[in-house]
Amino acid sequence: MIFQVHERTHTPHDPLTAALGRPVSPDDGLTEYTVVAHWPGLDSYTLEDEQKVWTSAQWADHLEDPLLEHPFAASPTEDRRAILHLHARLHHDDRDLSSAEWAEVAHRLARAAGIEVPGDEHGCRWIAVQAQLGHLDLIANLIRLDGEWNTQPAGVLQRLSVEARRIEGDLRLTPAPTAPQPQAPIPPVPTATGHLASVLSQLADEHAGPLATVRSLIEHTAHRIARQPGATRPDTAHRLELIARRLHAIQQDLDTTAVHLSVVRPSVAPAPPAVRSATHRSP
Repeated sequence: MIFQVHERTHTPHDPLTAALGRPVSPDDGLTEYTVVAHWPGLDSYTLEDEQKVWTSAQWADHLEDPLLEHPFAASPTEDRRAILHLHARLHHDDRDLSSAEWAEVAHRLARAAGIEVPGDEHGCRWIAVQAQLGHLDLIANLIRLDGEWNTQPAGVLQRLSVEARRIEGDLRLTPAPTAPQPQAPIPPVPTATGHLASVLSQLADEHAGPLATVRSLIEHTAHRIARQPGATRPDTAHRLELIARRLHAIQQDLDTTAVHLSVVRPSVAPAPPAVRSATHRSP
């Protein structure tokens, strides 16, 4: 079993699209044979007589809700990209797994990744999608039900690797080839010259900057309003989209200014001329 942890995203739509192999839609229905596992607290969100089959758009909205319910939740580095996407695939010679086996794999990987903690009633929302042969996609929102950010355990990649090896042994799967771990790059030493450029870059950062957080919330709100009933929804959603575009333009202007500032070198005053020692001869 080979797994891959993708870069986190602001919304679950792209990860869910990749998992399904088709765009997220309000018209399709994902049964328990596609969504093979999910966070334990989901049952409390559905009534006994409520439909058990959700569309992919409904699943995306369900995973996205904590971003809107807790607009100020962020990682310790002020990162608002809360959607985690873990992809696992079997060896091409492996047998087909049953839905129950895929569910077991999903829960074990979720626990190894620190997404599911037994007994935690305020954990993360997550689902496991098995829509393509031999592939499993686990999509989670790292914002917990209590509004706190779910900090994953240290060495999470090593934990996932160890659990994947255990799953291979328990389910009689083909072991994945081992590869040497890449060396972490040495970060450059910050200089006083680039400090101001760094401040502007942080403001303009597309992933963790404060403007990106505000723009993401506005885009999410526009997306949700556009799908709500009401005569004014297209106009309101359009105005919000224009506001988001203006914020994006401001981010680009700040980024351009940061780049320009980083290449400007402070002027250095010329060194004073060397003082020559005069040799006085006695008359």
